[in-house]
Amino acid sequence: MGKIHHFNVVRLVGYCADGFSNALVYEYLPNQTLDKLIFPASSQDRIILNWKKLQDIAMGIAKGLEYLHQGCDQQILHFDIKPQNILLDHNLNPKISDFGLAKLCSKEKSVVTMTEARGTMGYIAPEVLSSNFGKASHKSDVYSFGMMLLEMVGGRKNFDAKASNSQVNFPEWIHQQLNEGEELKIRIEEDDDIIIVRKLAIIGLWCIQWNATDRPSIKVVTQMLEGDEGILTIPPSFTARYTTHVGAGLMECPSREELSEISELE
Repeated sequence: MGKIHHFNVVRLVGYCADGFSNALVYEYLPNQTLDKLIFPASSQDRIILNWKKLQDIAMGIAKGLEYLHQGCDQQILHFDIKPQNILLDHNLNPKISDFGLAKLCSKEKSVVTMTEARGTMGYIAPEVLSSNFGKASHKSDVYSFGMMLLEMVGGRKNFDAKASNSQVNFPEWIHQQLNEGEELKIRIEEDDDIIIVRKLAIIGLWCIQWNATDRPSIKVVTQMLEGDEGILTIPPSFTARYTTHVGAGLMECPSREELSEISELE
């Protein structure tokens, strides 16, 4: 952590390792975490940001992830990208934090071996949750980023743990609205807002494609955020044939007949 230096990654300024006294000291960031911004506890706590600023926050997070994946001596896979782990400075610039679940990986390796699922339900990529769905890689962080991006678009959680199996989740609803050319019915104040909302929604859907090979790398995600919304295409449907509850969220899975029962431990 002491060797990591990027504007969009929290900076470690010191540590203590003295017997039972162990601590990491990070730079102070006054505006708490991104979840407080997009999921305020009350209307009094709500800070209304324009869509340009939300796009800038998304861009900063993507650039921070790109640095972790490609800019360090060893590739760092975070495995817990979520609004609660994005700190905001005095200008609301985002900083990726909390590397407790991170894993170092050689840049030459495309996948990593997981001995157990790690992350937060609702943001965990399918292949991290179970090796039935492939091997974990940098694309797993992209999935988590996409789920977070869609929450930034909607200003709400993607999944409701108490929802019934028949309830449509938020990413499905966004995909359906975009496919049908319908309005997303999300707060719009200026004409340019429509362009930004659509761009963020489409990028988020690309990031949460079920198969990791169908997701863009975080470098490509950054280029998509910087580019023109008009050249983005809506991704193919990621809706599976049934929905199942997994922990605190809903996960879309292929049919059970196609899955073999294996242990999470490898």
